[in-house]
Amino acid sequence: MIQIPRGTQDILPKDSYKWQFIEDTLKDVCEKYNYQEIRTPIFESTDLFVRAVGDTTDIVNKEMYTFKDKGDRSMTLRPEGTAPVVRSYIENKMYGDPNQPIKVFYNQPMFRYERQQKGRYRQFVQFGVEAIGVEDPLIDVEILSMLMAFYESFGLKDLELHINSIGDFDSRKEYQKALQEHFRPSIDEFCSDCQSRIDSNPMRILDCKKDKNHPLMATAPKITDYLNEESLSYYEKVKSQLDKIGIKYVEDPNLVRGLDYYTHTAFELMSTSDGFGSITTLAGGGRYNGLVEMLDGPKETGIGFALSIERLLLALEAEGIEIKNPHTLDLYVVTIGEEARDYASVLLSRLRKNKLTVDMDYKARGVGAQFRDADRKGATYTIVLGDNELETGQVKLKHMATGEEVETSIENLGEAIK
Repeated sequence: MIQIPRGTQDILPKDSYKWQFIEDTLKDVCEKYNYQEIRTPIFESTDLFVRAVGDTTDIVNKEMYTFKDKGDRSMTLRPEGTAPVVRSYIENKMYGDPNQPIKVFYNQPMFRYERQQKGRYRQFVQFGVEAIGVEDPLIDVEILSMLMAFYESFGLKDLELHINSIGDFDSRKEYQKALQEHFRPSIDEFCSDCQSRIDSNPMRILDCKKDKNHPLMATAPKITDYLNEESLSYYEKVKSQLDKIGIKYVEDPNLVRGLDYYTHTAFELMSTSDGFGSITTLAGGGRYNGLVEMLDGPKETGIGFALSIERLLLALEAEGIEIKNPHTLDLYVVTIGEEARDYASVLLSRLRKNKLTVDMDYKARGVGAQFRDADRKGATYTIVLGDNELETGQVKLKHMATGEEVETSIENLGEAIK
């Protein structure tokens, strides 16, 4: 038997309504903040991710699904959403739009070849937002406010926002030198990935999951001690505005994020719920001031974040928040005899045009089995349609929860239900 690929999942009808509810709720929040949807291809040139994400990252080195197309071009299934959005921003010359910043959201499948864990899949759905074209602490605060609004709109309370500044490129250069001096004497005690990063990207050592408990991690230099005046001023403004609008946060000097394009504000949202699990990150993002230029675009700046819908579902489960199925079946038609089944098919077509959700039995089962089927499907009303009803044109509309019956004509059935 052919089975589903490892690290993927089928979202069955019994669960798909949860996804629809989450996606609709997130889109409603985006609308309030004036963000509009963008959709990019499911695969892109491999070079886009190598240049944008960074050739020293695990995503590029270990996790990308890459293949050659028939033109011998290297293509990659999208592992993250920011680089494709920025590519589209440049290619479609959105920097020339008078409405700046360009504020967009996306809701798309991503692909990373990594070890499957609870809430982490090789194909996963990422919801993200990007604001490109403005460098202003206030837009950073808007993004952080939006992130909190996403989760709070579902009633989640066990949340902790971690923020940091990783400064501009000049600040990072000095900081990286300090990290190299700190870690190099004992780098042999770290994993092979960290050993390779000591020269290429020492900040990513702080992001290592394997060596996170090494004593040198706790004593590592803090980026905030290496921020130049401009970077420090920017960070202080972000924090000041968060205080003014009442968003609580934790300053986390070791928070660096895993991708090469981040500058200034970096952040992650954590679940503090006891039932969530050991990997607590729900969402993350930050400012990327050099990315547009790095991809051959103009000198424009951006900020954004992304969240996993799979992990959002886990957070709801951990806090005991249930998403109710909004689907209701207005009417189930119980039929007796072939003539009644034929007529029921026509009747259902008419009722659906009247914007009612209706169904019938298609397996020619007995009356009792049909009523049980109506109950399983959560039908609000049922009618029995047989020779007598066809002859008189009258049916009894039964409310399944109360058992109450009301007689009505078949002609006026739709209005009677409404």
